[in-house]
Amino acid sequence: MMRLRRPPWWALLLTVAGAALFVYLGVWQLHRADYKEALLRRYATSVSAAAQDFAGVAVRPPTDSFPRVRARGRYLLDRIYLLDNPHHDHRGGVEVFVPFAVEGETSLLLVDAGFLHPGANGTTPALPALPKEETTLQGLYVPPPPVGFEMGGNALARQTHWPKESIFLDPTELAADLGRPLFPRVLALDADPVSGYIRQHSLELSMTPARHRAYAFQWFSFALAAVAILLVLNRDKRRRSP
Repeated sequence: MMRLRRPPWWALLLTVAGAALFVYLGVWQLHRADYKEALLRRYATSVSAAAQDFAGVAVRPPTDSFPRVRARGRYLLDRIYLLDNPHHDHRGGVEVFVPFAVEGETSLLLVDAGFLHPGANGTTPALPALPKEETTLQGLYVPPPPVGFEMGGNALARQTHWPKESIFLDPTELAADLGRPLFPRVLALDADPVSGYIRQHSLELSMTPARHRAYAFQWFSFALAAVAILLVLNRDKRRRSP
């Protein structure tokens, strides 16, 4: 049986503090995993929910849900944006975003019209037609696609003709490019098999529930390791007399 020496007070204090911190971080990651799973469930439920009027959630959408809305207005078809190579499938392509002027509103609603595979030899695909006349749209009111660091700065400002293409679509840069404010979220249109666009929208999370749980396991392992190190370093190595 392993015998232990009394560890120094500072070693015991550091171990307890470190293990407590690691356990706290592990529990926090588990809570984040549960929150993300609930968020994904609400997103899935929203797809089949009844559509509500856009005006009710336009400026202040609920922070933890994704209302299905309907909005009437007109596309700005001369101001189309292409998000290059989104995480849709392994073939790549573009996600098509079109500003939409909602009746009676100054701000523009950015509409996610759907995904298109690349054209021949990887070229930009031909864009299926969208209504020129006033129309009513329905879909989920969701956060805009995530942004990141783009080498060379604002790609939209360097392009003079539409459709404009970029690997990120920053709402602030889009608003500046359009010369009009944007609503805080994007309208992801309902699926329509005759539209020509692939509309298989999913909620983009910075971290999945599974990854949160993996980090939780890592933090709990650190807590066990801290205790194990304290025990190993304070073993009594003296031989017991016969």
